[in-house]
Amino acid sequence: MAMMLYQYIGLVIGIVGIVYTFMRFRENKMSLGMLFLWNIVWIVLIVLSIFPEATVYFANLTGIGRGLDVILILGLIGCYYLIFRIYNMIENIEQEITHIAREIALQRENADLDEKEDEED
Repeated sequence: MAMMLYQYIGLVIGIVGIVYTFMRFRENKMSLGMLFLWNIVWIVLIVLSIFPEATVYFANLTGIGRGLDVILILGLIGCYYLIFRIYNMIENIEQEITHIAREIALQRENADLDEKEDEED
């Protein structure tokens, strides 16, 4: 059976994704858990690109009509999960920035008070 263009594209994107993921992990820009998660995503992309009929099996297994619908639904769920994770990261960063800004303000205030005391002496 001859492969279609989209299968080649999916295969190349999956391989590039795996290589890029490993590079980021080696540079300590990605945790082991994220390496594992993203490699699963890239491997699933490669497998589904080579064997697109597997989506029909998952569609029948889940009771969803077509294989493409399964892919779209899983993609949508994955996107919502990523949005949730990014939102939580932003919240944590905002809290850290607020904490750091307060500490800097207190340090500056203490430094100003020390300077005034030194001037009075």
